[in-house]
Amino acid sequence: MEYTEEWVTARARDAYAHGRATFDIRPERTALLVIDMQDEFVRPGLSPYWVPAATRMATRLHGLVEACRAADVPVVWTIFDDTHLGLDRPRGLASLPHGDTGWRRPGPAEVWAPLGRRPDEPVIRKPSYGAFYDTPLDTMLRNLGRDTVVVTGTLTNYCCGTTARQAYERGYQVVFGADVTATDDESRQEPELAVLRKGFALVLTAEEIAARLGTGGAAVPGAPA
Repeated sequence: MEYTEEWVTARARDAYAHGRATFDIRPERTALLVIDMQDEFVRPGLSPYWVPAATRMATRLHGLVEACRAADVPVVWTIFDDTHLGLDRPRGLASLPHGDTGWRRPGPAEVWAPLGRRPDEPVIRKPSYGAFYDTPLDTMLRNLGRDTVVVTGTLTNYCCGTTARQAYERGYQVVFGADVTATDDESRQEPELAVLRKGFALVLTAEEIAARLGTGGAAVPGAPA
């Protein structure tokens, strides 16, 4: 067979739009990662880094958190925080366009309270985008016996997408929440999902994730009827 330009282009487009990874989601092997759903990104109007789409999807994400708890899937939260006086951050971070606005946190960075993090659920305070960079996340997941991660939170195309790629590179099976991730420019959501769908992750809605965990889509508020 000769592979024409038209054939390979059509194949790529179909994978970006409709591709599905083929692994199963087993609750006993899965952990839920809730990335950076913290006050400055989710609480309306608090900071110049507010992500309105994250606020809008928070109720749906809370429902997925509850569905995971019901399935005995551990929930791990992250916060993009000021750690180690900034000495553990990638050196280029401060020079990038989204950098310093002069805004400072009014207090310690915390998970947005309405999401209901429980005291028995760990919080990782990370210095950069990906949740695996210079953190104990990989060790924690291996100690829990988990080889599948469900990535949710914000920003889709920064911290969530980077975490998904880092998990893939470490041999994890990656599930990415299509409607429980959010970015600051919603036109960027689907292009990021397309890349992840083709090469890094099984991209599913919260309802689909809950169903595969055996808890039923009804556990997820805001799921389509």
